[in-house]
Amino acid sequence: MVNGLGERLEHIRVGLRLSQKEAAAAIGASPSVISNYESGERTPSVENLMALAGLYRCSADYLLGLEKPSGSYVDASMLDEKQRALLQGFLHGLGK
Repeated sequence: MVNGLGERLEHIRVGLRLSQKEAAAAIGASPSVISNYESGERTPSVENLMALAGLYRCSADYLLGLEKPSGSYVDASMLDEKQRALLQGFLHGLGK
């Protein structure tokens, strides 16, 4: 396992107020896969790492510990579920 990868994955997911189930559904995986990534039991495939980086709006290099956060991290902790969904849709639209 890449040192610190699980912690970074969990930190960003929690900061975005996504459950493991929501993150898993977004990348087409099971919640147990996300749990295994975050606990360090498994390392994501390149495809899943790219999908998580896209979902979390960060670079794969950041997730792998090769670069510092860019400052584009959004703290959505004060938003309710509907507001988070709207924000996710907006951010997803920016990436296209």
